[in-house]
Amino acid sequence: MNLNKSFISLLLIINFLFADNVESENKIMPAIVSVNWLKNNINHPNLSIIDLREKIEYEKDHIKNAVNIPGLKSLFDEKFFMPKLDFLKKLFSEAGIDSNSLVLAYDNGDFIWAARFYWILETLGHNNVGILNIGYSDWLKKQLPISTINYKAERKEFVPRINNKKVETKLSTLLSVGNKTIIDGRKKSHYAGEESTATRYGHIPTAKNYACTQNYQVTSIGNKMRDLDELRDLYKDIPKEKEIVLYCDGGAEAALNYIVLQELGYKASVYDGSWLEWGNDLEVPIDNPSKIKIIKDPK
Repeated sequence: MNLNKSFISLLLIINFLFADNVESENKIMPAIVSVNWLKNNINHPNLSIIDLREKIEYEKDHIKNAVNIPGLKSLFDEKFFMPKLDFLKKLFSEAGIDSNSLVLAYDNGDFIWAARFYWILETLGHNNVGILNIGYSDWLKKQLPISTINYKAERKEFVPRINNKKVETKLSTLLSVGNKTIIDGRKKSHYAGEESTATRYGHIPTAKNYACTQNYQVTSIGNKMRDLDELRDLYKDIPKEKEIVLYCDGGAEAALNYIVLQELGYKASVYDGSWLEWGNDLEVPIDNPSKIKIIKDPK
């Protein structure tokens, strides 16, 4: 999903004005949060817990004092781009997030909704955010205090500080082909051009395929993020000296790769438009290993 025009304009105007300050902000919140960390910090006065599941799931039960922000509904606009800045500012303020907040996001174990929330917060300059390393499950409910009451946080003032080093546009991604490492976070059949959510099939030229689902495993207690040592081995062939541009179908799967790669010491950013934008544009190049359903320019 792609940044709307007003947000792109704002990014270009601000340029790198705040980027150095944002990058140097002291991060005390772990990026990938263990259940033990949450147990030890659940009563921290600055902790904001965000549940990214659908409202109907949240209302059944959730971690106590968690605010519900349904991922699909809240983290994309009507065209599946990143929402406007004023919408996000209001959303995060009403969720009780300000510059002092330690923000923990969790979802049902897909991890992509929590990851997109994480990436958007970092793009808006808030680095003290992490995702829970296990999806919401019956096991998790036995480990933590649970509630069925819709929690309304005390409103705080969220002040965005745009960090445009975290986000890529279609143009910057095009310029990255052959110059930066490009990683496709979709499943193999989409990368290979056998399936597509867009009118064209295939992938961005030079892109390597690392499906975001490789970052976690299915266990008896719920979906769980893999240990960093395991993930380090998974990504060992990616050169550290090159910047990385990440994409997927719509900017959520790529966000999970973003979190992991940052933790492994890579410098990564997310192409928010991803394949939904790129694959529907006849003017940009694609590689289609399957050679099926190639859309030709009607002109």
